[in-house]
Amino acid sequence: MKGKVFISGSIQGRETKQSYRETIKRLCIRCGYEPVDPWQREKILYRGEEPGWWEKVPAADFIKRDLEDIEKCDVLIAYLPQLSAGTCMELFYAKMKGKKTISICQLRNPSPWIIVHSDVVIKKIGELEKVLKATL
Repeated sequence: MKGKVFISGSIQGRETKQSYRETIKRLCIRCGYEPVDPWQREKILYRGEEPGWWEKVPAADFIKRDLEDIEKCDVLIAYLPQLSAGTCMELFYAKMKGKKTISICQLRNPSPWIIVHSDVVIKKIGELEKVLKATL
């Protein structure tokens, strides 16, 4: 294995649109990386159907676990089809911890914060395999 890859991407408001994670995981494995996907642990939290369910989620706990996972990884892939506060925070944290960062950014005019904290910016998941195979 070349190392571990943390898969970061927007969840809140996109709970039913997480299939991109499977695609990224398959690409990571094919390129010799072990994927770490926080969605596997957190998806149970996002099943709330009662009003105000989000306010009952122990946010500090799951953020702490995500940050610990990032620290154990070598690379962070940030999937940004739309702006996401959590994904941007994870991207920033990974960069501050010296991790390699790849952003799959479909935003028309991405923030300089995204650009500066990404070692590589690509537009589509289809471009990811080439980046993972290259020396990061």
